Amino acid sequence: MIRTNVPQSVRNASALVGVAGLFVLAGCSGAADAQDTSTTGSTDSGSSSSSSSSSTDSGSGTTTYTDGTYTADGSYQTPETVESISVTLTIADGVVTEVEVTGDPQARETEQYQGQFIDGIADEVVGVALDDLNVSRVSGSSLTSNGFNAAVESIKEQAAA
Repeated sequence: MIRTNVPQSVRNASALVGVAGLFVLAGCSGAADAQDTSTTGSTDSGSSSSSSSSSTDSGSGTTTYTDGTYTADGSYQTPETVESISVTLTIADGVVTEVEVTGDPQARETEQYQGQFIDGIADEVVGVALDDLNVSRVSGSSLTSNGFNAAVESIKEQAAA
């Protein structure tokens, strides 16, 4: 066995470089999470012909949404790839009355998680005010929620009267 003595100053410098690297990586993570990865979808013209509108009070102000059906895409990062989903919400009186999510999984594991998310999302969002909609985990799928929430933000912009 060969044993080498590493000077104390080299060990200290290596430790400092490692800690600095962790701070740099932590800073990168926060910037990536803050990015808006939503893609604006199209409004379903068959359902948006309704001229009624609604308003909800989220506590900080009043937002008015036009009743109708809206579609948007949202993407999110997984350990393997960037995934996307398509979200369609039907809104009446500022409340979600119907939801449809379509996945396009790129990885085998993503197919499982998107399937679980799609199976459980209606229980989480139908009957919830659009301004209060913020999904964090559905049926064990937490990353898919990021894409869903990005799509919801785009839908809020589309539905704002």
